[in-house]
Amino acid sequence: MKKAILGRKLGMTQIFNESGKVIPVTVIEAGPCVVVQKKTVEKDGYSAIQVGFDDIREKLVNKPLKGHFTKAGVPLKRVVKEFKLENAGEYELGQEIKADVFAEGDKVDVSGVSKGKGFQGTIRRWNAQRGPMSHGSKFHRAVGSMGASSDPSRTFKNKRMPGHMGNKNITVLNLQVAKVIPEKNIILIKGGVPGPNKSFVAIRNTVKA
Repeated sequence: MKKAILGRKLGMTQIFNESGKVIPVTVIEAGPCVVVQKKTVEKDGYSAIQVGFDDIREKLVNKPLKGHFTKAGVPLKRVVKEFKLENAGEYELGQEIKADVFAEGDKVDVSGVSKGKGFQGTIRRWNAQRGPMSHGSKFHRAVGSMGASSDPSRTFKNKRMPGHMGNKNITVLNLQVAKVIPEKNIILIKGGVPGPNKSFVAIRNTVKA
């Protein structure tokens, strides 16, 4: 059965398994989420559910979204995301999805927005080599050659250059659920996941299993 949930990354810690080995884990506050909308093949051409997470004050929600939540009869939510699930028809409007939808040992994919690093040069952004650091070289951390000068007299597309680094949608595949604490809506995932602390992430069954 396909499963998915929204959550908030709280940070990293470590736990010990039965043999005493240390396991680094990311702590995620997963849910409770609520089903805001159902997409059907007959009406929309595909089957999916729209899920909302994290309660929000009314003054922070615009009128279209407020009407969307009111129509579904659910509380106002800060984050809304759609999941295409094979068993989407089994869900009902207003149904809660909690952390216990996943179990210890499940393999999952976690999606989030990576940390923004601002404007960076080619050395940090693309791991380029620097120039000689001797006093008279005058070439230390510059970009270097841009390509041929006379033909074609332009820089090729996708040339690795300085620019905005990070702040992109990233999905880490095939992570393992180390532990689930249902009473606290906590999922511990082995390893790191994208994004800074307090950022929102989406957890779903891995596509590699």
